[in-house]
Amino acid sequence: MEELRRTLDAAGIRIPEDRLALMGRYRDMLLDWNTRMDLTNVSEQDTVRRHFLDSLLPLREKELFPQGARIVDVGSGAGFPGLPLAIARPDLKLTLLEAQGKRCGFLTAVKEALGLENVEVLQSRAEIAGQDGRYREQFDRAAARAVAPLNLLCEYLLPLVKVGGAAICWKGPGVREEMEDGEAAAMLLGGRIERIAEIGPDDTRHTLAVIRKWEKTVPQYPRKNGIPAKRPLKKTKT
Repeated sequence: MEELRRTLDAAGIRIPEDRLALMGRYRDMLLDWNTRMDLTNVSEQDTVRRHFLDSLLPLREKELFPQGARIVDVGSGAGFPGLPLAIARPDLKLTLLEAQGKRCGFLTAVKEALGLENVEVLQSRAEIAGQDGRYREQFDRAAARAVAPLNLLCEYLLPLVKVGGAAICWKGPGVREEMEDGEAAAMLLGGRIERIAEIGPDDTRHTLAVIRKWEKTVPQYPRKNGIPAKRPLKKTKT
């Protein structure tokens, strides 16, 4: 826990001691469960920096996650960024959307062990949840910390976001090469790339794409399972 405290303090992120303790318990569960199932390939030494700090860096900009926001973490996997955000900010309401049953089992175990009443675990694919009236356009924010092109993330995330809300994508510096197709996809889905944000100190800097939802997503999106990945939305060539 001391390493976690030092790392977050150095990045200008202040977390109360009781929440830091919960974060430490989550880290211990992650390392333990990872010996029995595939949750992360990040080494134990890098877990704090590459998972926890990376998930929490956006808290440096308060407007990214407003007070009391309802957030869906799409493709949550081992719980990043959703679980660190839920622990650090108990005012947020997190839905962890994950397709794999075993990973949902881990997420549920963490939720119950830590008593996280602001967390819901949902086993589903983004294409299904985005067409389900219980979840479609119900979230203030949709987040994804995934290795996927921006245009594909738009189709996964924007159908879940309320008009006026935003999708937040954890990306690398190469995101600028994805902007043309990403902007075309966002516009088809009722959104617009608002900005590319550089978050954090130089040695931990991360790039976020913030996509604002301006109007409702038309009913045909998201498309059926697997179609977005096979035929991602792109700018029409003229």
